[in-house]
Amino acid sequence: MNKSGKIGMGLALAALMTTTACVTDPETGQRSVSKAAVGGIGGALGGYLLGDLVGGKRDRTEKIVGAGIGALAGAGIGSYMDRQEKKLREQTAGTGVDVIRDGDNLLLRMPSGITFGFDSSEVQPQFQPTLNEVASTLTQFPQTYIDIYGHTDSDGSDAYNQGLSERRAQSVANYLSMHGVQSARLATRGFGETQPIASNATEAGKAANRRVEIKIVPVTQQDTAS
Repeated sequence: MNKSGKIGMGLALAALMTTTACVTDPETGQRSVSKAAVGGIGGALGGYLLGDLVGGKRDRTEKIVGAGIGALAGAGIGSYMDRQEKKLREQTAGTGVDVIRDGDNLLLRMPSGITFGFDSSEVQPQFQPTLNEVASTLTQFPQTYIDIYGHTDSDGSDAYNQGLSERRAQSVANYLSMHGVQSARLATRGFGETQPIASNATEAGKAANRRVEIKIVPVTQQDTAS
């Protein structure tokens, strides 16, 4: 498939995402569906995020159980993710990192311009304090799977972009692991240029497409029982 085909596929997948999401009332614990929860981000979530965890949930759950990490159940799942979301929003406010809620999952979207230097996979020193705070929160809320995705714009060859996206995702995973996040919870994947969230025809669009995402998914008792 040529680059224009890949771009069209990625944008089409984003358009298929629903603009509704489950939210939890912090007072009553009741779950409901609210368009307001994610309506403002439009097509910000790509269809690739609807898929299974990197490596498959079965294998990932075995690692989680083996590491002695517990599971969540019932209404406690939403409450757990609510508290984590609140803390992550506080820690990343004003940094350029987007915190997106999708049902019981969270997504941190980090533009590579603040995370990495040009053509580099080393986390920039000025971003490390923010990533330290994120690592601290992920450590305090251990009952989650963590997928880290790397993305690029369409400049350069497919092969080069794929490799760069993989290196950047792995760099963030290594950083989180070195700062207390259990490696059993972490997995990475590079998407190269195949999952744009904006048009690569403009510089602004390219900047949006150059990003690293951290997907945070609760470990539930249903996962550990299967």
